Amino acid sequence: MSDRNENFSECGKKKTSIDSVHLSTRREYKKRGGGGETMKARNVKENQANNFANINKDGVSNNWKTFKQNLLHLEKTSPLQVENKREHGLNKKKSVDIGKVTSQSSADGHVKKKFTDLSKEKTKVIALDCEMVGIDTGKDNMLARVSLVNKYGNCIYDKYVLPSEPIVDYRTRVSGIRPNDLHNGERFETVQKEVAEILQGRILVGHALRNDLKVLFLSHPRRAIRDTSRYKPFRKFANGRTPSLRKLAEEVLGVKIQQGEHDSVVDARTALQLYLLYRKEWEKGIHSKSNV
Repeated sequence: MSDRNENFSECGKKKTSIDSVHLSTRREYKKRGGGGETMKARNVKENQANNFANINKDGVSNNWKTFKQNLLHLEKTSPLQVENKREHGLNKKKSVDIGKVTSQSSADGHVKKKFTDLSKEKTKVIALDCEMVGIDTGKDNMLARVSLVNKYGNCIYDKYVLPSEPIVDYRTRVSGIRPNDLHNGERFETVQKEVAEILQGRILVGHALRNDLKVLFLSHPRRAIRDTSRYKPFRKFANGRTPSLRKLAEEVLGVKIQQGEHDSVVDARTALQLYLLYRKEWEKGIHSKSNV
């Protein structure tokens, strides 16, 4: 396994009951058919020790730091958006750098945390993305890498998965997965259990989450899923069809991703940012439906 995997974050060892996240084995699934620094208010130094994916190579702008400095304050006081121009009936957002991570304490300045605590925090909102490889005829998917990002944009979990079946297509040009990445990967059952424990009781954000949950053999409460591929206002950017994450990143965020090999950390952060920018409207719509 490459050095890249040695720095991956792991979830806590404490075991918790899993009642809202359903685990199933592959066999069962097939039968069914399928020194820390203290944060200063409003200004935090970047933690250079974090092994985050470098999204700047994909041409993303450099405003993420500013966005994150204002995130906690803005999301409590006003919609997380800056009007740029009207396009397809939605407010287009200013582009931001998804690769850099920083944050601030609460607006009143009373809450102070160590950056290391913040970076590892399993927040109420978690973004997920997986990379997959081909098995059997090459069209069937098997989990190869899974990444989880918290609401601050910090990667809290990132692991390669040891193959449990012969791989016929690594799909490297898209997945970025290579044979050496998986040699010392974690057992699927371990990854599945750890991910399920992290997602327990949390809002799950991602793009086309059905595919990610399928290869993880997990389910998640529908009311707790925020899928950017299924958010109806985003369809306007794809002529009424389901938009790709790449399309949304370019049209809504003004950034370019997935120019070559995909990176699950980058994709998770992109979906997270899309959700955070429209969080107020999104949650308002969900709340309205629940009251009907």
